Amino acid sequence: MALVYAGVCSHAPGITGRADQADPAARDALYGAFDQMRRDIEATEPDVLVVMAAEHFANFFMDNMPSFAIGMADSYHGPIEDPAWLGIQRVQVPGNRELSERFIKQVMQTSDVSYAEEWKFDHGIMVPLHFLTPRYDLPVIPVNINCQGPPLTPLHRAWQFGRSLRAAADQLPERVAIVGTGGISHWPATPDSGKINVQWDNTFMDQWCRGDKEALLSYTDAQTYQDAGQGGFEIRAFIAVAAAGVDNGGRPAQGTVHFYEPIPIFSVGCTVASLSLGSGEASP
Repeated sequence: MALVYAGVCSHAPGITGRADQADPAARDALYGAFDQMRRDIEATEPDVLVVMAAEHFANFFMDNMPSFAIGMADSYHGPIEDPAWLGIQRVQVPGNRELSERFIKQVMQTSDVSYAEEWKFDHGIMVPLHFLTPRYDLPVIPVNINCQGPPLTPLHRAWQFGRSLRAAADQLPERVAIVGTGGISHWPATPDSGKINVQWDNTFMDQWCRGDKEALLSYTDAQTYQDAGQGGFEIRAFIAVAAAGVDNGGRPAQGTVHFYEPIPIFSVGCTVASLSLGSGEASP
């Protein structure tokens, strides 16, 4: 079959955990964008949703930090955080071990990847699922890119990983949707929490929408840390989705930002965007 949907969104825990403290108009507009994303995903009738995030030391720590990992289980549990703090009750999320194994085997043809038969979801996956699969009735394949434990996954490897995800999706008979989740700019759990670099976010998302590989891979961790905080390292998930949007002819899919607004109480520039698969223009 093929990749039928590709998009990105924010996953900050405040989006659900501090909803009552946000400006109602901004919060409701963000929630509306998430709901539209849900409807867009449902319209493609996917058989599985690949959710790619940076997990936050919930499953992997410095004694075992893979650059890339994919879940391979029939079900997953989350959130690992206190439900009262996150605003999401603990649930069992469906997976599909057999499908995941076939997907992983295809990814392995072009990218080295670890797999995990046990995986506890933190807010990086649970916040998006809360909006995108509120009935938790769509099988999920979780994917982690190391954005948290230096040495971080190089950006060009994240791009190649995205190409491997696309190739794997194209080889499966099932319909595959991919959502990458993360920042963009944010300084979580620091004295600067709530700081958001709007100009940096807008520049990055413009490059993402154009599928500008050269620009997307030009960021350095040092500069990203300075301009976008340690949370900015999560651009790796966005970059991988942009790469997955490139078709077999080398044409990048064109992206649309459906929502972007800095919401300080959520500690991030909240973003919802998607790619128009199959409608890309020739690469420069």
